[in-house]
Amino acid sequence: MSLHEELSLVASAMPDSITSLQTRLDDGDWISRALTAKGVATLRRRRLPAEQVVWLVIGMALMRDRRIEEVVRSLDLALPVPSGRDVVPAAIPPARERLGFEPVKWLFSETAQVWSAEGADSDRWRGLAVYGVDGTTLRIADTPENREEFGGQWTGPRTGDSSYPMARVVALMALRSHVLAGAAVESYEKTSENSLTPDLLALVPDDSLTVLDRAYLSPLTLLPLQNGGANRHWLTRAKSNTVMRTVQKLGEGDELVEMDVTKQARKTNPSLGKTWQARAIRYQRKGYQPQCLLTSLLDPKLWPAKEVIEMYHERWELELGFGEIKTDMLEREDALRSKKPDGVRQEIWGLLLAYNLVRLEIARVAREVGVPPVRISFVLALTLIRDEWQWSNISIGPGAIPKHLMRLRENLRRLVLPPRRRERAYPRVVKVTSGRYPGKRPTKTGEGGAKRGADGAGAAK
Repeated sequence: MSLHEELSLVASAMPDSITSLQTRLDDGDWISRALTAKGVATLRRRRLPAEQVVWLVIGMALMRDRRIEEVVRSLDLALPVPSGRDVVPAAIPPARERLGFEPVKWLFSETAQVWSAEGADSDRWRGLAVYGVDGTTLRIADTPENREEFGGQWTGPRTGDSSYPMARVVALMALRSHVLAGAAVESYEKTSENSLTPDLLALVPDDSLTVLDRAYLSPLTLLPLQNGGANRHWLTRAKSNTVMRTVQKLGEGDELVEMDVTKQARKTNPSLGKTWQARAIRYQRKGYQPQCLLTSLLDPKLWPAKEVIEMYHERWELELGFGEIKTDMLEREDALRSKKPDGVRQEIWGLLLAYNLVRLEIARVAREVGVPPVRISFVLALTLIRDEWQWSNISIGPGAIPKHLMRLRENLRRLVLPPRRRERAYPRVVKVTSGRYPGKRPTKTGEGGAKRGADGAGAAK
């Protein structure tokens, strides 16, 4: 078989859903636009120019178990030199520093808006695109710089600060495709989830429903979301101490209620009135305590209570997405690699960007086999994409490529998961652990045992 015939066979065998991740960013010239927008350019010939370092950051997220220099080598990122030598490992950290985190952040933010809208629009609920907002934390390398910038969790006078500093991540997700629409990455100690949420909610499009945890139940958060566009709705759960008055009965366990706006909330946002209204839907699932949902979906005919209840439980898709990032992509490692704050931010934005790229490939697989994206195994898809990306960047005889691609197409059949069993119940619990040794707790400067206060309370014994 001639080379031309072999390449023609490759083209016919290539499944649409197993494409190079590179085309996702190259089609819109996204990387060049990101570097231009943030004023990052390679002014002289380097073995690792800025464009290649962007792919290195993404590769770090996809190849968690490999050293950074191995990622450079396996993806063939370094420009060739006459000697044929590999890039010097010491040249990689300076290349990452020259890139910084702003171009990667810009690249994620701009692509996320486009890609998430495609996924949300393809699977609407009663004409509404379905989104969710929630926060999580990522442990980062315990260095003095990281601890000073990001801080950690104060666990009490006996144990002191958390063993690792932490970065706070709040994400906006298109729930039915798991594609992230936006994110905020900030210091754990200096910020809160609620302080980072308003900017993300501003990204929510018209004709949408945003499902939130009850931690966001506040007119300061929900009313700007509701009034900031056309037909933008929210759905959350009432707190145990939420005080509301019935205005109108809409059905069994379904009513229009009124709540007071606190003086502090009106001081923060003077445009708020003294009261605000919502629809309250009360229900109980077998094995669980009675619950009450609050929503801006006021019309019981347009938005039946039973369907609204089911919609609230789609909020869990965001928790599953965090699990895919932290458990599957990061492989439950103790902390991220980067030792400095800018490197941490760069690594996290690259991780979120890589997650979206994997999710886009999953969406294409789902369309090909005719199932929702949540029916596609993230773990297996991630494994196939890792393998495909690596072999496509190494020297391989063209005669072996068609056979490899045909095997990938056969593997697509294994990606589809069975339908979810709605009757299963898994209440949240925490496994109690204990250790026989005292914990090593760092100080604010990252040295020695944790100490707080003049009396040294919290020092590790």
